[in-house]
Amino acid sequence: MKKSTIWILGVVMGLSFLSLLYLQVSYIEEMVTMRREQFDESVQRSLDQVCRNMELNETRNYLEADAVAVEKAAREAEEAAAAMDNGHVSDDEVVKYTQRYSISSRGGLGNFEWEMKIEPSVRKPIISSGKNIPQTARTLKDILNDRYMHQRDLLNEVVYNILRTASDKPLKQRINFKQLDAYLKVELRNNGISIPYHFTVTDRMGTLIYHCSDYVPDGNETLYSHVLFKNDPPQRMGLVNVHFPTMDSYIFSSVRFMIPSVIFTLVLLVTFIFTIYIIFRQKKLTEIKNDFINNMTHEFKTPISTISLAAQMLQDPAVGKSPAMFKHISGVINDETKRLRFQVEKVLQMSMFEKQKATLKMKDVNANELIAGVVNTFALKAEKNNGAITSELDAALPWVFVDEMHFTNVIFNLLDNAVKYKKPEGELHLHVKTWNESDKLYISIQDNGIGIKKEDLKKIFDKFYRVHTGNRHDVKGFGLGLAYVKKIIQDHKGTIRAESELNVGTKFIIVLPTLKNE
Repeated sequence: MKKSTIWILGVVMGLSFLSLLYLQVSYIEEMVTMRREQFDESVQRSLDQVCRNMELNETRNYLEADAVAVEKAAREAEEAAAAMDNGHVSDDEVVKYTQRYSISSRGGLGNFEWEMKIEPSVRKPIISSGKNIPQTARTLKDILNDRYMHQRDLLNEVVYNILRTASDKPLKQRINFKQLDAYLKVELRNNGISIPYHFTVTDRMGTLIYHCSDYVPDGNETLYSHVLFKNDPPQRMGLVNVHFPTMDSYIFSSVRFMIPSVIFTLVLLVTFIFTIYIIFRQKKLTEIKNDFINNMTHEFKTPISTISLAAQMLQDPAVGKSPAMFKHISGVINDETKRLRFQVEKVLQMSMFEKQKATLKMKDVNANELIAGVVNTFALKAEKNNGAITSELDAALPWVFVDEMHFTNVIFNLLDNAVKYKKPEGELHLHVKTWNESDKLYISIQDNGIGIKKEDLKKIFDKFYRVHTGNRHDVKGFGLGLAYVKKIIQDHKGTIRAESELNVGTKFIIVLPTLKNE
């Protein structure tokens, strides 16, 4: 599959997942907003009914007290009339009537009914024997009208007294807070709200008059407020404030069922991204392996052909008679054999990365002696590339516990990189140095090559990463050398870092723990 096709599929699927995730989040936000609006409306409706019930309750209490006072006054009037000598008005001539009051509430807590007897000094009408009917009808109508006006005045006086007397009392005396709590509980439940709540009562200036026992203000709570007695004068108005500690949990509980779907969508998105990453990685590995096979075929073909030709020349009797020629041919065979060995080590390095595990044969090694041997062997290659290598092996504690073969390959790879990335013009200078600091062995390999850019310096130890070299195609490799070096150093409990400046050179510094020589 082409890389562009994979990118198109990846972008389409990625956008689809992101769109699905966006729709789910938008739906959750909309549900939360709608749920919060419904909750606010239910709370306000409950508070409105609670305050109405409190007003009805206050009216009932006042009317009951007023009815008792009127009844008492009526009894006193009867006793006074009975004590009068030859009373002017008999009981049969007085109009007695009873007024029944009824106050009801939608919530079911304010359904009250009682009677109040009122006995005004209104005589019964004297109806004629029938000879003057129009005059009698007018007299009855006037009496009924007077009776209606009198009762209306009484009711108006009652209402006026309620407004005047009640508004003059402090809120503490007007409100039964236990009853207010009971009203709140019932009305909230009637509107579908059964979560815990706290309530307070304050005046218009915000002064606290009452709060429930378990209420602890924190300054960030959401309060729902409502005027208790809306007909009171503005300066005497009171407010009931309700706070729900678990309101957020209650609101989000309605969309909790959507959370698993969002999580599953995120898991699918992450899995898809990881799958695309694996596809590109495997595609890159396939391309690298194909290039590796092509390059190795070419690299193997040259030394094999050279060794085959040298072997044929050794079969010539004339070569055996010339020691100089024999030595030359033997040297060629030895050099080409080393070249083949190096290519085989490259294959082993790739195999090690495939397994993600290296088998190390650890032993005590004198790093100065090992590095000196590598420097002597590499000197010929440096000379062939118009360069020179120098060493400064001054470490007083050179003993380290390492795998000799892999550690040798680490030094050789760093030196080989310096040759690969040397400047096209000018001589190559390599310098190897060892020293000790804080019981650590420091090894530095410095060159005067083309250097590395700062943005590439952080990636040079990544697997398969190669620094871009423009139009140069003579540098062969697979991006495994420095990744192999870092892995081996880390397996030896050491560290490696690179310092470089473009067009000046690069310096690698290795730090390893030492074994004190007793």
